[in-house]
Amino acid sequence: MTARALILAAGRGERMRPLTDSTPKPLLQVRGKRLIEWHLESLARAGVSEVVINTAWLEAQFPAALGDGARWGLSIRYSMEGRDHGGALETAGGIAKALPWLAPKGDEAFWIVSGDVLAPGFVFDDARRREFEDSGDLGHLWVVPNPPYHRGGDFALAGNRLGRGGDRRWTYANLALLRPAMVAGVLPGTRAALGQPLFDAAEGGRLGGEPFGGEWHNLGTPDQLAEVNPPAARPRRP
Repeated sequence: MTARALILAAGRGERMRPLTDSTPKPLLQVRGKRLIEWHLESLARAGVSEVVINTAWLEAQFPAALGDGARWGLSIRYSMEGRDHGGALETAGGIAKALPWLAPKGDEAFWIVSGDVLAPGFVFDDARRREFEDSGDLGHLWVVPNPPYHRGGDFALAGNRLGRGGDRRWTYANLALLRPAMVAGVLPGTRAALGQPLFDAAEGGRLGGEPFGGEWHNLGTPDQLAEVNPPAARPRRP
């Protein structure tokens, strides 16, 4: 079965201003390449052949910069929320809109990754995808220890199960495998966040998870971007 992935790239990136006034955050330079290219290269190495990128803010820049994906051995489709809906549909809304491409048969599992995280060592392991498809879970999330800006965390982790009770020491790393049923309640074209469906799945015992121990950064501000860039690669502020 074909492995597919969605890269979430529609956000405005308000906290990254002024860098995002003229460039979408996933297209900013990180260590000599565009941030989103780290994911495209990782997906291609893992054998993922079809990628959907959802867009809204400055969305014409994405196909201009990335093309059809052939340079990475990928087929890229663009889910243009700005053109079709006047703005970003948030995470669950973006997934719901892209489902005809991600799960054309209606039930296939797919990868999801945010375009503003850097996780160069993450492996989009197809064996993990097949294992997930054989489970009864709605999602499988990779989590990281709570960063300083999110000390309250998202989930407790017991074995390979994520829950909302107890000591929530883990934060969703924006790397996941999902089933279409995770967003079954979201009408395509409507704005909806993914947080509540994930929490509902956890409370229903249908959300798996595991820690990601590799390098991981959520790049939300110019200072966070500067921290991961060597001095010569740091973008200049206008």
